Amino acid sequence: MSAYDFSPFFRSTVGFDRLFDLLDTATRAEDSGYPPYNIEKLGEDTYRITMAVAGFAPDELSVVAHENVLTVSGKQKEVEGQKAQYLYRGIAGRAFERRFNLADYVKVTGAELNNGLLHLELKREVPEAMKPRTIAIQAGAAPKVASIEAKAA
Repeated sequence: MSAYDFSPFFRSTVGFDRLFDLLDTATRAEDSGYPPYNIEKLGEDTYRITMAVAGFAPDELSVVAHENVLTVSGKQKEVEGQKAQYLYRGIAGRAFERRFNLADYVKVTGAELNNGLLHLELKREVPEAMKPRTIAIQAGAAPKVASIEAKAA
């Protein structure tokens, strides 16, 4: 994949640093493909990330949301006295770390491990102050003019 130079945009924009960092990271990222995952849009503001983590117990997985980055990592614990000799190993049990960049106001609302699949529930929660609001328009009302009354002294 060819590299893109975003430096011309830095000269003429203000406040878009995070966007260009994301684009730069995406063009350079080497994805190992492990573990496989799906990203689903369930509704207007709800999403689900499903990761295939067969062989991992809940205490061997870590889900951390910090600022706008969701990090999912896993490392299997070694069981003492159990050193298997594999003739073929098709189920990967290697350690992993996968990062997801989240949009503003997207929060992780839950995580569940079921049948070897880790389901992460996400929801966009826009604060009331950031939501659009409708301004009522009054029709037919003449502007009110203040009158000054003169009183005799």
